[in-house]
Amino acid sequence: MVRWVRGGALTLALLVLLGPAAPAPAAEGRGAGGRGAERPAAEGRGAAGRPLERYFDNRAVSDDARPGLADFDGAGASLPARDLAAAGWTPGRVLTVQGARLTWPARRPGEPDNVRAAGQRVRLAGRGDALAFLVAGTSGTEVGGRGEVEYADGGRSAYTLTAPDWRTGPLATKAVALPHINTPSGRLAERARLYVVTVPVAPGRAVASVRLPHAPGLHVFALSVRDSSRGWTGSWAASASGYPAVGPWADRTLRLVVRASAGGSRVRVRFDNTFAAAPVRIGAATVAVRASGAAARGRPAALSFGGADGVVIPAGAQAYSDPLRFTVPAGADLLVSFHLPRRVAALPVHRLAVQRSYLSGAGDHTADASGNAYTPALRNWPLLAGVDVGGGPGSVVLLGDSITDGDRSTVGANRRWPDVLARRLRAQRAVPRYGVLNQGVSGNRVVTDRYPGDGVSADQSGVSAVHRFDRDVLAQTSARTAVVFEGVNDLLSGTDARSVIAGLRDLAERGRARGLRMLGATVLPCGGRSGCTAAVDAERAEVNAWIRGSGAFDAVLDFDAVLRDPADPDRMRAGYDSGDHLHPGDPGLAALARSVDLRLLSP
Repeated sequence: MVRWVRGGALTLALLVLLGPAAPAPAAEGRGAGGRGAERPAAEGRGAAGRPLERYFDNRAVSDDARPGLADFDGAGASLPARDLAAAGWTPGRVLTVQGARLTWPARRPGEPDNVRAAGQRVRLAGRGDALAFLVAGTSGTEVGGRGEVEYADGGRSAYTLTAPDWRTGPLATKAVALPHINTPSGRLAERARLYVVTVPVAPGRAVASVRLPHAPGLHVFALSVRDSSRGWTGSWAASASGYPAVGPWADRTLRLVVRASAGGSRVRVRFDNTFAAAPVRIGAATVAVRASGAAARGRPAALSFGGADGVVIPAGAQAYSDPLRFTVPAGADLLVSFHLPRRVAALPVHRLAVQRSYLSGAGDHTADASGNAYTPALRNWPLLAGVDVGGGPGSVVLLGDSITDGDRSTVGANRRWPDVLARRLRAQRAVPRYGVLNQGVSGNRVVTDRYPGDGVSADQSGVSAVHRFDRDVLAQTSARTAVVFEGVNDLLSGTDARSVIAGLRDLAERGRARGLRMLGATVLPCGGRSGCTAAVDAERAEVNAWIRGSGAFDAVLDFDAVLRDPADPDRMRAGYDSGDHLHPGDPGLAALARSVDLRLLSP
């Protein structure tokens, strides 16, 4: 059996129908889901639909002093308005999560602020790659159903939407968690969860309306068409691997060094407040091409956020900078600097940067061209999650563990196998020169969360690949192809081959359902490593046989065959081994990248 809790829209269907769709079910009457305004009737098939807020029939948010005015789950429990405000989720606030802009309902506590899904047709306009729903279930378990998208050209497609329960769903996939739940008898110290779930739409077609599923217990707070990638190519990315204590920092500037895989004449950066319980304020931010150390090549260019110098990022949300005319040379080191004016004691962090970055003394030093104010104090990447460039052919996303993350490669030399792959792509013309997005997380597993997905923790090995796939692959800018290269940490921790295979199959199916080309990489040998027993190697062989022969992936990268010792196949070749019998050194990582047939990356 697979040992993880499924969360979000893991079962997806996109079926563009040439003829009329099956009739939608009638709207549900007042039932499970609590007291609320009388439910409007669901729109008929010929109607254009109504805005989502016109259907609101349930009260989820309550004032602590008057919890009885809301009843989210039919048993009198509700979301505390004070906790939502503390997380930055205030009425009418636009939140960007998984690249989608969603508006938290502009309603006072005790007013209807969500709709129980019962086949309502919602008026919606836009083009993009996905619909994004801000949702939660109140049935005690995951709940969902089948809905329909209608396009402006008259075509339709079906989708399947599922949402975890607001009290028992996985913390690893939540958008935000609140520390309390209000009840008529008092406040409970229990985590309440809200989720953002995305489902695919037909690319390039204008959406006109969306019919919600008929799914008792499924509550929808907001809905939008995600269109964050059009006109952009992902050039650099890193996954939040945890939420550790930092600093604390106050009135300090961070200057992070990142390597652009693809170039362009425009740039934007993305900061992700993933896993956080509180907002974080960025006072100012800049981008520059690196000269050396912390020094910029010329004066850093100021970034803006909705026209402002800085931005407050709510818990669990993202902030994209405004598009900026700025030349990013392909293969160049960039300096992304940002000032934290207020005290920060914890942040989402990508732990293993394999790169030295910088921290200033007191003050806003984002505009400094020199590096005099900075010291090389950082070996990780806090808060920064992506750099995109204008135009380009799109990106290849590499989902992996420490081998992809670059553990044991030379610090500051950009010799991870994704770096070498990016250099190969830039030097050829046979396939598009894709951006390469490294989503490796050291210590990561396919089916088990190392970091639980909530709270401050010293463990920074991330939530499982199945739990981070939506955020770290599907939501990445202009993703065209994904490579999945994980499994050895699961096997070394005692997970059996059957469970790893089930997790890898799930990733392949979810990616292909979204139109991604999915490549699977075989698991490297680990003979000689403590704990890498003959039994573990037998499980590894079973996983690799499945990757090679199942047809679950569009193509296979046989990394095991590239690095194994022909005379002792359960070990790496000595010249490729970093010395710990698990991670390849620089020569081994280069061999992995050189072995990739670049034609396999093209959809």
